[in-house]
Amino acid sequence: MSAKVICVTNQKGGVGKTTTAVNLSYYLAKDKKKILLIDFDPQGNATSGLGIEKTDKAALGTTMTEVILGAAALSEAIRPTKYKNFDLAPATPELANAEVEITGMQRKFVRLRDAIRTVAENYDFIIIDLPPSLSLLTVNGMIASDYLLLPVQTEFYALEGVAQLLESMKLVMKQANPNLRLLGVVATMYDKRTSLSAQVFSEIEKYFKNLTFKTTIPRNVRVAEAPSHGVPVGAYDKFSKGAKAYKEFTKELEERIK
Repeated sequence: MSAKVICVTNQKGGVGKTTTAVNLSYYLAKDKKKILLIDFDPQGNATSGLGIEKTDKAALGTTMTEVILGAAALSEAIRPTKYKNFDLAPATPELANAEVEITGMQRKFVRLRDAIRTVAENYDFIIIDLPPSLSLLTVNGMIASDYLLLPVQTEFYALEGVAQLLESMKLVMKQANPNLRLLGVVATMYDKRTSLSAQVFSEIEKYFKNLTFKTTIPRNVRVAEAPSHGVPVGAYDKFSKGAKAYKEFTKELEERIK
């Protein structure tokens, strides 16, 4: 078994990127897949979204900061979450400093890939939550991945910056990771009461054609509340519209990878 590695990214913040990474991981684990979620965003929202206090360094122990600096193995940073088959490699804001430090180091673009290779056979899927920027961390994530998943908010300016991200992806494919594929685009914060959401969704479909996932993630109070309770929406309220959508989306994603 060697894991399929999926990075979740969009250089625009606030598009539901971390929420998608956490809930996709949760539902894949519920489907009896062995999952590792790597929090590779200095904001550490995937870490706190799973109920882990990202400011308590002593309790956290090893994080992705030490891993990327080469001070620890990835296996040392991995911890089980309270959900079966679902592990997490946490991040803290210190990861931003580590990014500056690795700029002058050897193999600065492939440090994450090298780390992932040491644990890949223990998992079915490794999901990487990347920062909302085109940074050295993001490039590391793309080089380490088989697939890129792009959450896009169905709001005005949704596709702004997407072209730039796809350019970076092409560059990575040309120079470092020819196997990287765009797995697809998932529309988030979809509000079926507004014509704007429908309009933006059809624009996304026009731009990405069959790479657009049919399942849309609705604007949903439960989805927004779950992270503050430190749980995925499926654990917070599994009957909510948001939970059902993420469950459906996960199924669609698995089919697509098959």
